[in-house]
Amino acid sequence: MIIQGCEQVGDLVLRADVVVVGSGAGGAVVAQELAEVGLEVVVLEEGPHIDAKDYGRFRPSEALRRMARLAGSQVAVGIGDSPTVSLLSGRLVGGSSTMTGGVCFRIPPKVLDVWEKGQGIKGYSERDLEPAYEAVEREIGVREVPESLRSPGTRLFVEGAQKRGLTIKPLRRNAPACVGAARCNFGCPTQAKLSVDITYLKKASERGTRIYSDCLVEEILTDGGRARGVTGRLLNGREGTPGSRLEVHADTVVLCAGTLHTPKILARSRVGLRSKQLGRHLTLHPGYRVGAIFDQRIEGWRGALQSVYSDSLEDRGLTFNGIWVPPNLLAAALPGVGKEHADYLRRYPNIALFGAMVHDDGGGRLFNIPGREPLITYRLARRDKERMVEGMRVLAECFFAAGAREVLMPIFGLAPLKSPDELKRVQADIPARLFETVAFHPLGSARLGTDASRAVVAPSGETFDLPGLFVADGSLFPTSIGVNSQLPIMAVATKIAWGLRERLSAGRPASRTAHPSLGVASLGA
Repeated sequence: MIIQGCEQVGDLVLRADVVVVGSGAGGAVVAQELAEVGLEVVVLEEGPHIDAKDYGRFRPSEALRRMARLAGSQVAVGIGDSPTVSLLSGRLVGGSSTMTGGVCFRIPPKVLDVWEKGQGIKGYSERDLEPAYEAVEREIGVREVPESLRSPGTRLFVEGAQKRGLTIKPLRRNAPACVGAARCNFGCPTQAKLSVDITYLKKASERGTRIYSDCLVEEILTDGGRARGVTGRLLNGREGTPGSRLEVHADTVVLCAGTLHTPKILARSRVGLRSKQLGRHLTLHPGYRVGAIFDQRIEGWRGALQSVYSDSLEDRGLTFNGIWVPPNLLAAALPGVGKEHADYLRRYPNIALFGAMVHDDGGGRLFNIPGREPLITYRLARRDKERMVEGMRVLAECFFAAGAREVLMPIFGLAPLKSPDELKRVQADIPARLFETVAFHPLGSARLGTDASRAVVAPSGETFDLPGLFVADGSLFPTSIGVNSQLPIMAVATKIAWGLRERLSAGRPASRTAHPSLGVASLGA
């Protein structure tokens, strides 16, 4: 059941066993897993409810305006020699899951080793997470993208990359019925991408979960030294502004508001402050795209938005991913003014694109300022800047090896490169503020750990400062992971949910669906 909070009249006061704040990759998973064992669950989502069939018909610009937070204009402000990073995240029932490319990586083993051996976090090894990964991958239909769905532009890049010696691999995505519409980031037009609004949330709703859209959660309710619910406002005021009072009473609260907003709710509730870690250690995986213009017509929109990747330079902190951008968004990044710009627009069918992202060191920080949105700053490590430049050069070399006429670098003010010799113009001393950079995977602002003086959340997902309050989203990741975060967030949320099931379902009817249970003790709490 999905209830639109914007249509509610008067205050809304609810009671449930569990209240879940956020309906994206983390919240949807938790809701379904807890509903499976008969728990009464309420999910609160700040954004609107938009049916998948409706958002699948949106133009890309309309999708940004209606589905993305701040209409896609949110940024992390660069500090020092750093770029300003555009941030894209969903703000609707289903969260960012509706606006991802559907790429599904597992957390690299080297990262999990750092968590376990470097930070002493138990219960998150490859073996520990395997059952959760398997459960999520079944639910959302993770499959390798077949070669037949590679776009013409991707095929050209692969040709050049292999000449340069890069290993190319097929991506795994949660779009088993993909037809290659190449607009996954703006809502799948065929519902082939199995985002959580049409998988987990649908099942949770069928099992009695009440999902409320247009609900702005502001603080955690407490009583007797533990969490007892949440309070906030319904967005039923004029033009969607905060209006009536919202209050949900529950013995367990699970925050899944995302890396950028979970810390804001925690800070307003005075939770996580003693560690002095809240809002710090934000990682973004700063990414960019390199374009190439060929003599022949390519039509890069014919095929999957993302179908291949290369981890050949993983040891350098670089991952290369296929990508495509619709014309009304790519136009702003094309060079020239007036007639020159129009000439480049006319060559849109001849453009191929490929992207890269950096496994960064955690240079971001959130500041809790008035209003709904935090102030986000980001300081790019010198090492990561060098890696970004290296990745730009590698992508350009691959395109030239494939026969590109011109290469368009993601550096404001840099003229298109006409030959490999002109790559000498791309050096590490270029100011990073000129880099055209975007990020889709913010992580780590309320990080998990074993020491309450150095972390906000225990390995069980429960906050150190307030019993009964759990976090199950990307904010708890203790480090950057270097890969797309959708599947990792869902797997970690599954693990936390299984621990909660064990704790909360004692004496209730057995689960309708047999899932492995990773009881609370095994989570290392």
